[in-house]
Amino acid sequence: QVQLVESGGGLVQAGGSLRLSCAASGRTFSSYLMGWFCQAPGKEREFVAAIRWSGGSTYYADSVKGRFTISRDNAKNTVYLQMNNLEPKDTAVYYCAVSSWGGSLRAYGPRQDVYEYWGQGTQVTVSS
Repeated sequence: QVQLVESGGGLVQAGGSLRLSCAASGRTFSSYLMGWFCQAPGKEREFVAAIRWSGGSTYYADSVKGRFTISRDNAKNTVYLQMNNLEPKDTAVYYCAVSSWGGSLRAYGPRQDVYEYWGQGTQVTVSS
């Protein structure tokens, strides 16, 4: 069993920054894939970014490239999503998820069906 707890959401003005955290517990994660997804009101949940726990390879959705950075702290079993230059369209509930899938990060990172555990989500609201 894995537990994921997100934090760091809040209200920010357009152009501002937030850093989301996802603390993982319950298993070791040396070969795991961690992902961030978001769900805006009335929309389906969609991929934001993913990182391979071992090695730190990353992959991003086109909409956040150059603005968001995913990283991890192995010692703290925590994954971060640094969000800069936020836009109103980034308003959503952000979820982290973990997968034991070992395939291509580019091919499988965005696929929600490969993630076995999800956090409860944290709200990000960007005002114009």
